Amino acid sequence: MATLYQLHSPMDTLRRGIDEMSRTWRTGDSILLLGTTVAFIDWLDAYLGDIEIDGIAGIYALADDVAQLTTNTTLKLNLEAKLSRILTDNEWVELTQDTQFDKVVTIAL
Repeated sequence: MATLYQLHSPMDTLRRGIDEMSRTWRTGDSILLLGTTVAFIDWLDAYLGDIEIDGIAGIYALADDVAQLTTNTTLKLNLEAKLSRILTDNEWVELTQDTQFDKVVTIAL
């Protein structure tokens, strides 16, 4: 079984959030970026590399959160290439109830 980490963090606490996540990380876990955290996806990737978190099954974001970004920002971030999937609210609920996850952990710093 795997964990779905829901990460909600502004830029100034993103590294600390990833540090917290790394303490219980297992290969096959997934990450859901909540709120403005999706705008920091490149920093997330760099921090994950620094901490040597690997074996990520998926990285997701919510469609409503992506819609809050400007079109220019969305294009520059190239989210479709960096995310496993952009989820609607219903898909998010389904994901959290998916039997592949034995727990859902929210990290909000």
